[in-house]
Amino acid sequence: MKLPDEKFAMPKCLNPASKPSLFCPGCGQSIILKHLGFVIDEMDIKDKVTLGIDIGCSLLAWDYYNFDIIQTHHGRTAPVMVGYKMARDKRVAIAVMGDGGAYAIGLQSLIHAAFRNNPITAIVINNTEYSMTGGQMAPTTLPKEITTSSPAGKDEKLFGGAFYGPELLRQVARSDAYIARASVSNPTMLERILSRAIKSQVEKNNFSFIEILSICPTNWKTNARESFEFLTKMEKIYPIGEMTKSSRAKSRDLWEQKK
Repeated sequence: MKLPDEKFAMPKCLNPASKPSLFCPGCGQSIILKHLGFVIDEMDIKDKVTLGIDIGCSLLAWDYYNFDIIQTHHGRTAPVMVGYKMARDKRVAIAVMGDGGAYAIGLQSLIHAAFRNNPITAIVINNTEYSMTGGQMAPTTLPKEITTSSPAGKDEKLFGGAFYGPELLRQVARSDAYIARASVSNPTMLERILSRAIKSQVEKNNFSFIEILSICPTNWKTNARESFEFLTKMEKIYPIGEMTKSSRAKSRDLWEQKK
C-alpha cells in the first residue's frame, strides 16, 4: 500500500542545505532532531526557539535548523541556556547534549537547573558512551558493556552500574516539572514526550527534561538489527515513560532484579 507523501516529509524548520546531515549512517540523533522539528512546526514556535548544543556528536546539529543555534563548551549547554533564558525570557530555550556532557562534566549544572526550576527544556541523548571520541565508557555505560576504554567490560564495582539521570533529577526538581525518558524505537511516543516537555516550558514556565535512548552503530559495531536489539536491552534497564517522585526507587528495584 502506498503511504501518503506527508509520511516522508521533513519538518519545515529544517535547513535543507544541511542535508544530508553530518551524522554517521544509522545514528539515532537524526531521528531525534527530525521529530523535534515536527514538534516545533506543530507548535508554530520556529521564530521563538533558540537551540543550545554541546560538544560531541550533538555539535553536528549546528546548521540543522533554520533558527538560532548556540554552540557551547562541553558540559556547559545547560548553564548557557539558563543564562540565555534569563536574558531573553520570552524565547523558548532548548538544550541538546550527550550523556557524557550531561551526566559527567555537566551534571552539577544540570542538577541545579532542575533544582532552581529554570525554564529551559534539556534533552539528553543516551547511547551508553562517548561517541564522537571513539566510544569510550560513559556514566550510562551498562555493567559488563565493552567500550574502547573498558575492553573487558564495564566493572560495576569500580565504575558503578547504570546511571539513572531522569530519576535523579526527579528528586530535586519541582513536582510539576516535566521529566521523562523516551526512545528512538518509538518515534510516536518520542514526539509526544518532546511536545509535552516544551509545552511545560512555554505554558508553565517550568524546567523540563527528557532523556532519549538512542543507537550508535558506528561505535557499537552493530548492523541495523543488532543496534535495535541492544536498544531493547537498554529499554529493559532504563524504563521508558514520564517520571514521578517514586520513579527512582522503582527503577533501582528493576535494575537489581536484572542483575
